[in-house]
Amino acid sequence: MTEDGMEKTYTCTAPVNIAVIKYWGKRDEDLILPINSSLSVTLHQDQLKTTTTVAIGNSFQEDRIWLNGKEEDISHPRLQSCLREIRRLARKRRNDADPGVDSTGLTHKVHICSINNFPTAAGLASSAAGFACLVYTLAQAFGVEGELSVVARQGSGSACRSMYGGFVQWLMGHQSDGKDSLAQQHRAESVVPGRMVEMIKAVHSKDFTEFAELTMKDSNQFHATCLDTYPPIIYLNRVSHQVINLVHRYNHHYGETRVAYTFDAGPNAVIFTLEQHIPDFIQAVRHFFPPETNGGEFIKGLPVPHADLSEELKIAIGLEPMPKGISYIISTKPGPGPCVVRDPTQHLLGPDGLPKNTVRHHSPETDTVAKHKNGY
Repeated sequence: MTEDGMEKTYTCTAPVNIAVIKYWGKRDEDLILPINSSLSVTLHQDQLKTTTTVAIGNSFQEDRIWLNGKEEDISHPRLQSCLREIRRLARKRRNDADPGVDSTGLTHKVHICSINNFPTAAGLASSAAGFACLVYTLAQAFGVEGELSVVARQGSGSACRSMYGGFVQWLMGHQSDGKDSLAQQHRAESVVPGRMVEMIKAVHSKDFTEFAELTMKDSNQFHATCLDTYPPIIYLNRVSHQVINLVHRYNHHYGETRVAYTFDAGPNAVIFTLEQHIPDFIQAVRHFFPPETNGGEFIKGLPVPHADLSEELKIAIGLEPMPKGISYIISTKPGPGPCVVRDPTQHLLGPDGLPKNTVRHHSPETDTVAKHKNGY
């Protein structure tokens, strides 16, 4: 942002993350401080990402935001929390550098435009990618550096984990102000209780079997706890349970844990497996969840080589097929954290500070993934 307050525009992207040790709840609702530490895998932005453009200009009358082509209420408390904190950090940075510098530009209004290339309600942590991208882009626009995961956490708890790539842990912290509740790329010297310790060891030793079994146990325990509340919270459906059965029978047939599932707050399974097992398992999914013949692509994202499904595996799994139970599969891999988009033609906002025409008609259901049913 220039000192004379002329409009400046910035665009960034941020990834989806999938928790394998889950965030089970908050000890502080306002600051979004968790009751436990968690660990996630950041998915690659080539398949799943949020893109956000932020423009700052002295001609803007008010802060405004557009999400997936539709203007939304910018007064949402969590949005305001992120905006306030970025502006506070920007003022502090300027004052620390030169207490006498004119900070007029920091009072200018912002226009924000954000789109997902996946359905917002697809159970793919869209709020995490969205708030991570918002905070990262605002930081670029206001010249803020440093620990941004603390700011992203105030928008959406799991958003702090989307501030980094690969395996990321969100430390629960202990301070009442939440300054030590932040995310960091996984490091060997980090020590946290219980299942997190076991998962950290599995990640560092590249022990997929241990990683897979811990992932499934944590998912099962999370959903069992949801069922044990009164009234119960039920996220999984018939297709979800059938996917669970498929995974366990597939693993049993091979006598080893080749595939793992996890479910967040929704019915959609996220499957983890090693690259060499993808073609075989995908064929099993296709066989037991036959897709629509004219329903578009069944496998989206990274290409999956064809494999023949053995009769022995079909018999061993032995489930009743559920036609059209799964709409599509998004094939992806771990990837990096937020990125700055340098090409100005990729800005979502035009020179007038309003969404470009292509954004106004954007629909995540028709972008890189199809209308959502029970995809995973």
